[in-house]
Amino acid sequence: MKNNVTFLAVIAALGGFLFGYDTAIISGTIGFVKTQFELNTVLEGWYVSSALVGTILGVSVAGILSDKFGRKNILIMSGIFFALSAIGCAVSGSFISLVIYRILGGIGVGIASMLSPLYISEIAPAKKRGRLVALYQLAITFGILVAYFANAYLLSLSTSESLASTSGMTQKIFVAEVWRAMLGSETIPATLFLLLLFSIPKSPRWLTMKGKREQAKSILLRFVTKEEADIEIQNVEDVLSKESGGIKAVFSGPFKLAMIIGISLALLSQVSGINAIIYYGPKILEEGGLQLGEALGGQVVIGIVNVLFTFVALWKIDDLGRKPLLTYGIIGIMISLVVVGLLFYFEVNNTYILMTFILTFIACFAFSFGPVVWVLLSEIYPLKIRGAAMSVATMAVWVGTTFVGQMTPWFLENLKPHGTFWFFAACMIPAVYLAVKVLPETKGKTLEEIENYWLTKKG
Repeated sequence: MKNNVTFLAVIAALGGFLFGYDTAIISGTIGFVKTQFELNTVLEGWYVSSALVGTILGVSVAGILSDKFGRKNILIMSGIFFALSAIGCAVSGSFISLVIYRILGGIGVGIASMLSPLYISEIAPAKKRGRLVALYQLAITFGILVAYFANAYLLSLSTSESLASTSGMTQKIFVAEVWRAMLGSETIPATLFLLLLFSIPKSPRWLTMKGKREQAKSILLRFVTKEEADIEIQNVEDVLSKESGGIKAVFSGPFKLAMIIGISLALLSQVSGINAIIYYGPKILEEGGLQLGEALGGQVVIGIVNVLFTFVALWKIDDLGRKPLLTYGIIGIMISLVVVGLLFYFEVNNTYILMTFILTFIACFAFSFGPVVWVLLSEIYPLKIRGAAMSVATMAVWVGTTFVGQMTPWFLENLKPHGTFWFFAACMIPAVYLAVKVLPETKGKTLEEIENYWLTKKG
């Protein structure tokens, strides 16, 4: 199994699972933490957003560190941060220590959000690369869904008779302060991720970049023939000889357009409004007429649809290509957002119609922006600057996430729900242009062929 590229991709994609799990698990803890530590609104916001500080730190150093020390080693570092965060949150004695451990978890998220898809792209054969990198987005959606169920299960367990007679730390973690169990539950997938990372090989492309040709070849021989391994290494060496490294190369020369495309896609994927639904879904659904219980149930349905339609991308991304999935998905997103805005504007009191178009939006995002952006970010940059370039582009994802997370409550209050959805719809107009007119098709091409495309492109 260690010689199976898909198996290795699944291990790396567990970083995405932890990304999704860490993002969603906090939703079940906010009320408990606010009450226990008597938080005002500012401190409540700091608790929720503290992981984002760590995420930005993680993303900002992951590229440079992975270019220097290797993708595998820095992924292992992310696994350590995930595990430390989960254990630390479960036993925190104060609000300050809880926030510190949340920041550590955010560092793990930041590193994994950049390096998991990057590692997969560097070990995957061209004909399967899109599908394998898309596993990362599938893992994110699955992590979000599992976190929803974990919160519900642990909450029900805390009130069950089976734990009523417990005492000590068990009673404290699982009954009296169940938020500790929720945050601590991440220890299980974090430990699994960390242990499995020791079984994966180093990236053969990174090894070639470091002049370790024979070591790279020995790894490639697990998956391809000797002739194919020699050709692949030679192709990598050829493009390396044409490249200039350093951070200046990220924003200049033939790769400037690739950088602009990557940053634009990253930002536009977030201002589609996806995280407005993920973070504020229950509030939005209540505005549409659902009761709280129904709204929370609707959030679980959203999570399920998100997972299911990500499979569409896995199925078609290497057949149809990146451009068609992205184009059709963005158009579907835009139409759904406009219709949802109209439903709110005309106060159409039909929750089934509202849920139908919100789920259509989620489905369109799940087979387009969700997986395709990570695939493209992991494959369009040249090897010498791939780590640094992906750090910059992934940072753009988190800038967009922060913007949407911070501004959605303001939008809902000042633009009202209809104006909020129409704002997100308007943001999709440049996204359609980018997908149709600017983005090159990368399906079936090796990373070196994509690199040569930028080197030979004029203007």
